[in-house]
Amino acid sequence: MHSIMLIYYVVLFIYGIVIGSFVNVLIYRLPKCEDIVKMRSHCTSCGYQLRWFDLIPIVSYVLYRGKCRKCGQRISIQYPLVEALNGILYILVGMVYGICIDTVFLCLLSSILVAIAVIDFRTMIIPPMLNYMIGFLGIIRMIIDYRHFANYMIGFLSVSLFLLILYMISHGKWIGGGDIKLMAATGLLIGWKLNILAFFLGCIYGSVIHILRMKISHKGHVLALGPYLAAGVMTAVLFGDRLISWYFDGIM
Repeated sequence: MHSIMLIYYVVLFIYGIVIGSFVNVLIYRLPKCEDIVKMRSHCTSCGYQLRWFDLIPIVSYVLYRGKCRKCGQRISIQYPLVEALNGILYILVGMVYGICIDTVFLCLLSSILVAIAVIDFRTMIIPPMLNYMIGFLGIIRMIIDYRHFANYMIGFLSVSLFLLILYMISHGKWIGGGDIKLMAATGLLIGWKLNILAFFLGCIYGSVIHILRMKISHKGHVLALGPYLAAGVMTAVLFGDRLISWYFDGIM
């Protein structure tokens, strides 16, 4: 049994780093409105079209010492880090949910959240396509798990409706439209309990980490909430049921 699970985790990691390579494509191309399917991967410095052996996740970066094989220009460390992070998240999801269809949904969710976190951190914008992808996964999961239809529909509104009210009151100054869509989409996928917890955790992460960033790096007061909401969602996905049980057991 242990050997089977070990193989399972290895397979998950391999899939994770491969899909993580595509996540890097999303991170680079979506903010520039470039094609993410037809355009071949290339060096951003010299334009050299990468061959298959240049695109082996993590391995190619290590073999070529983080440089383009053609021009020698240094490649951002982001690429192997995103691939490795995605692989690790896949393993963690697999450890929590085991071998089931939910693991597929939540692994894909983790990949999209990584893309959202990096893009929003850099550009202060969450590409609508990524929120739509999460929403699409949510619709499919809701259809499969139709007995809990209400859980997903309430999740769709549980946080997003509150954020929409804040958006309207502040005329968009307090919250961004992308954050509203993100929490609507994740609520549709993970249900209302985990989504409310995710938003709560995201706010905590944002308030603590952003204050530290302002003090250490003297960054401005403008907060990109997407990375922290993404972290909150992943924390809820991985540990939410335990945290909720721990909380209610403590107050009972």
